Amino acid sequence: MFRIAAVAVLAALIPAVSQASSPQAWEEFRADVGAKCLAAAKATGMKAPEVLVHPVGTETHGLAVLREGADKRICVYAKQTKTVELTPAT
Repeated sequence: MFRIAAVAVLAALIPAVSQASSPQAWEEFRADVGAKCLAAAKATGMKAPEVLVHPVGTETHGLAVLREGADKRICVYAKQTKTVELTPAT
């Protein structure tokens, strides 16, 4: 009985493991978040902000913090549409 339960658990985990992203995919994700957040920040007046990208974000969004002097903003990246929105970080 234990073997059957163990096999069932392992079989259930296989799809989750196969859907996990590779290290290269996460690096590409972080690069895209950083580039799009930086472009949005520059479009709103920041000159050369430091961009701190969260390594994986949430299930549906990537996150970054942009800092330039006293100006701090949060960038939210929609994983499905690959678009960003900025909001002041107060």
